[in-house]
Amino acid sequence: MRLAERITRLLDLFYLRPVAAVIPLQTYRYACCGGINMVLDAVWYFVLYHYIVAERFFDLGVVVISPHIASMCLVFPITFFNGFWLNRYVAFRHSPLSGGTQLLRYALSIAGSLALTYIGLKFFVEVCHFWPTPSKVLTTILTVIYSYLAAKYFTFRGCTE
Repeated sequence: MRLAERITRLLDLFYLRPVAAVIPLQTYRYACCGGINMVLDAVWYFVLYHYIVAERFFDLGVVVISPHIASMCLVFPITFFNGFWLNRYVAFRHSPLSGGTQLLRYALSIAGSLALTYIGLKFFVEVCHFWPTPSKVLTTILTVIYSYLAAKYFTFRGCTE
């Protein structure tokens, strides 16, 4: 049995009556995949911010990158490919679009999420003076609705499940 099938079966074990009566299966799977990716994102962000970037500014000669933005840039490729894989093989596995088309559309929709995250981090950390890791979690939560709508109606459009 493939990993995606195992994850799908595990998630479906918890798709019980109160949840099933309110949320469609595809939305439930998307929310679970998003939750997995969001936890992974927060953990990697924390580790990268505190231990790899070590809360230092990076002077690239032309621009200085703040530690919270540098950490966001480093964690992005990890959660990008993890999120695409989970959405393609667990949440929207019956989409008629080819993998290449889905990847390109996913990259475009994630560009919007990345812009929202960048603006949110700048706002919460530099204007509101919140801590970087909770600010990252908060901005991630704020992009969930946008991401779901982009995935359902653009990236994996036509999914029959």
